[in-house]
Amino acid sequence: MLVVIIDYGMGNLGSLRRAMSECGACNLLVSNNPEDIEAADALILPGVGAFAEGMKNLREYNLNRLIRKKTLDDHVPLLGICLGMQLLATLGHEGGDIEGLNIISGDVKKMKPISRDERIPHVGWNNVYLKNKNALFKDIVDGSDFYFVHSYQFIPENLEDIIGATPYCGSFVSALNHGSVWGVQFHPEKSSILGFKVLKNFLGTME
Repeated sequence: MLVVIIDYGMGNLGSLRRAMSECGACNLLVSNNPEDIEAADALILPGVGAFAEGMKNLREYNLNRLIRKKTLDDHVPLLGICLGMQLLATLGHEGGDIEGLNIISGDVKKMKPISRDERIPHVGWNNVYLKNKNALFKDIVDGSDFYFVHSYQFIPENLEDIIGATPYCGSFVSALNHGSVWGVQFHPEKSSILGFKVLKNFLGTME
């Protein structure tokens, strides 16, 4: 089974690759070659940075339509991480209205603090409370901590796509699932044992 981490110039690729290898991904590539992505049995879309630049890079590498085909037509499992989760949305609103991959319907909007203690970007460990049972969080206790770094949040159109939420700026969606596509706002590769468990569970969706 071939797992491809999509390299579009905006991911924390080294640590993610090491984490995936430790989690049992034996046949693993980091690539922006459309032929590799076409051959993949599972995809990971990482990302750190701005929505507009992320979509610009995906288009320049001619990957946006291919990712949609692999997920929506071929039903290949995909995990979006941080910005990678946000790019799955219909629209992003950072510096204008930017079209996303439109794989999971929703908008990406800037977070708004509701108390003096809250700072943007949201950086550090925080809880993920599960809203729906899902294979991605198999054997993970409700309310477990994961590591976050972000200023924007994914607001899904369909509430049934929400797996988990995190108490910050009121509450934001921190995990999503639609069909064969998952997204997490936190960084599992930086989230110690439980983050690695999320990655292992994702690999388990290929079985």
